[in-house]
Amino acid sequence: MDSSTPTTFDVAVIGGGIIGSSVAYYLLKASPGLSVCVIEPDPTYEFASALRASGGCRVQFTCPENIEMSKYSIDFIRGFEETMASKGRPAPVDWVEGGYLFIVPPDQVKGLERNVKIQLDHGCVVNLMDTAGLKAKFPSMNVEDLGAGAHTPHDGWCDPNGLLWGFRRKAVELGAVYIQERVVQADVDAVKVKSVGLGNGDRVVASSFVNATGAWSGALAEKFGMKLPVTPLRRFEHYFSAGSPVEFLPYVKDTARLAFRSEGKGFSGGLVDGDEPRAFNFEVDHDYFERVVWPAVAHRFPAFEAAKCHRTWSGLYEQNELDGNPVIGAWSKLPNLYTVAGFSGHGMMHAPAAGRGMAELILKGRFETIDLSRLGYERIEKQQPYAEAGIL
Repeated sequence: MDSSTPTTFDVAVIGGGIIGSSVAYYLLKASPGLSVCVIEPDPTYEFASALRASGGCRVQFTCPENIEMSKYSIDFIRGFEETMASKGRPAPVDWVEGGYLFIVPPDQVKGLERNVKIQLDHGCVVNLMDTAGLKAKFPSMNVEDLGAGAHTPHDGWCDPNGLLWGFRRKAVELGAVYIQERVVQADVDAVKVKSVGLGNGDRVVASSFVNATGAWSGALAEKFGMKLPVTPLRRFEHYFSAGSPVEFLPYVKDTARLAFRSEGKGFSGGLVDGDEPRAFNFEVDHDYFERVVWPAVAHRFPAFEAAKCHRTWSGLYEQNELDGNPVIGAWSKLPNLYTVAGFSGHGMMHAPAAGRGMAELILKGRFETIDLSRLGYERIEKQQPYAEAGIL
């Protein structure tokens, strides 16, 4: 790019991770003649949140938007390898239909029953299980302090790396231009964003700009004069094995944020500390598993009393501090600035639906398939949380 002449696009997507690449793909799929650039400083995606995640996809939500996004995204991911093949090259994501199991103590059974009804009303397959049913299906589980569980057998997990690169390769094939740089400045007037300045001195002019920078989206929003309460929350993922045989497990989640699943001959998961100081911190606390995760896992499945942690790595949640739900929409003050960020741990699983929704909003001025308007920035301005009920 020549720094003396701005490069102009129809849409500039800032952030080339799984969300940004999905937005680019859906824009170009819907409007092949569109000029789209994706500004991404690190093509290795070393610190990208999705690549440090476990790849879980579930319909177990209570907000209708999240349920519908999951339904669409899971179906899309199931067919991803074929749909997203690029120039004859398949796009494997290693989908495993391992299911999800959300377990609650006795005092939260009524809430779980309410949540299951919402999911059933949206056409999801959900099996509500009492403790006897849980023990029969998962004999290694300690159910003495549980009240019930909800099992969604068609949920599962995939390879986040395959998903990201599948989206990126297809977006490039359709015409997206990836610019390896970082946005350092924004040029705005009273009614719109005019351009963004890059770290190398270049400028990008566009009709529309999309903030899809994940854990960095709050900091980027500040450059446009926008307050976005999205902060980086460090969390750990662990690969571990049991001391004695354990049956194949779905993605087990509880109300204390323990979440883990079978992975090959071992297990993958962790326990998020919501009180972790917000920072771009990727240091690994190698004692965290033994100190925090192991007691919780061993309590729930006694076979993990002799668990061995083989590897621990860190990643970031793009935590929306208002309500834990994403911000998907335009900003009334600068209507050509769009935000699709703040997924708080659900970004990978909702990337297909979020990308499609953002493309609809930019191209048609409205959501056409799933109405995501309640996830817009307006609730941030009004400080009116729209949160999940009893599910993280």
